[in-house]
Amino acid sequence: MIFKDYYKILNLETNKVTAEEIKVAYREQAKKYHPDVNVGNRNAEERFKDINEAYRVLSEANARKRYDRMWNNYVGKKKAKVEDNTRVKTSIVGDFFNIFFGTLDNKKMEAKTATSKNAKNPIKGENIDTEINISINEAFYGLDKKISLRTVNGTMRSFDVKIPAGIQNHEKIRLIGQGKKGENGGKNGDLFIKINIQDDDKFKLIGYDLYKYLPITPWEAALGTKASCSSIDEEVNVIVPKGTQSGELIRINGKGYKDGKGSRGDLVAEVKIMVPTDMTEKETELFKDLSQVSHFEPRTMSAK
Repeated sequence: MIFKDYYKILNLETNKVTAEEIKVAYREQAKKYHPDVNVGNRNAEERFKDINEAYRVLSEANARKRYDRMWNNYVGKKKAKVEDNTRVKTSIVGDFFNIFFGTLDNKKMEAKTATSKNAKNPIKGENIDTEINISINEAFYGLDKKISLRTVNGTMRSFDVKIPAGIQNHEKIRLIGQGKKGENGGKNGDLFIKINIQDDDKFKLIGYDLYKYLPITPWEAALGTKASCSSIDEEVNVIVPKGTQSGELIRINGKGYKDGKGSRGDLVAEVKIMVPTDMTEKETELFKDLSQVSHFEPRTMSAK
């Protein structure tokens, strides 16, 4: 049997590490040697398999205890030289791994190693993670979308994705069996698609609330008014109180985005006072008259 230093595989100097440190080390190594970023690199592919095997053993408490006893003999006590495991064949890798999960005992290991090179155990294909961007409107109503991904051999592969109405931001859609192909009759991996909902020129999504601007005139702000405001699926009337300032928020309950539980967030209208730029003579005269009679001095008002 060829001993493999799982801690070294995960770039850890010692076995005196926490479960969280093992998890962090695994993520770093898996990202570095992932086949998608090392296309055609057979050594990287074998290394990636070793990294996954190392994590599966070290992340399981009982398996780790059994492995640590062996590790102390080979590494901790310097009784044997640790061999470079990046070129170990997959069949031997599988046998060494099985020791820690009880599928092989030490007495059977020696006899099995002689024939392990010819063993062809089913291996499940790896999962694939990707992400796509969709608009708020598309997310609210749902849609069927076709996406294309480049495979390991460089060819393009298309998928039809059904995005349900009201999907949540960063939620993942799983396409079973659409990941990498399994080996030796193993099942294919799955494809996970993370959905990123993008803000647009009408709405901004914050949690379940939809934010938008509500333009009003200076006289509407001063006198108060009832204004029409577009939500994502209907027109609603908004009461703008007398003396409303630019930047104030008006909340309309239940007119926002779907929360996935049968309810909706709110529509939040941010008041934006718009000043006319192309006025008639009459309008200009009225503004001049107002400037003469008004005592309003916003620059001298104390900050609230």
